[in-house]
Amino acid sequence: MLGVLVLAFALIQLVPYRVSNPPVKQEPPWDSPRTRQLAVAACFDCHSNETNTPWWQDIAPVSWWLNQHVEDGRKALNFSECTGHGGEAGDAAETIKNGSMPPSYYTWLGLHASADLTSAERQQLTAGLRATLQGAGCGGG
Repeated sequence: MLGVLVLAFALIQLVPYRVSNPPVKQEPPWDSPRTRQLAVAACFDCHSNETNTPWWQDIAPVSWWLNQHVEDGRKALNFSECTGHGGEAGDAAETIKNGSMPPSYYTWLGLHASADLTSAERQQLTAGLRATLQGAGCGGG
């Protein structure tokens, strides 16, 4: 039985469903370097083409869940594809303000401690995203 489980685990590693980072097309016109710094810390791993994943997140089935999560995040808002056309980015500031982003599980165990924003940082990022994303067209499709 154990041999079957080990074999199954080894075989699922062959399914090439991992996070990939396409080239960055264009970032939004950031209102300040601070807004970009906070967005990189709290948002970029799911909402850009610059996702960083530790080695263990490339192991299936965790990699499958993570890849789907990043794909969904990029569809909603992608800071690497701000072409000025289409996309609804107006909700981004509100999700930061109300605390639904970044999701609480993202900072569990301190894995993404930089995304655990203080109240002041949340306010700064909220204001900065409102100013930055106005007409930037960073949404997915």
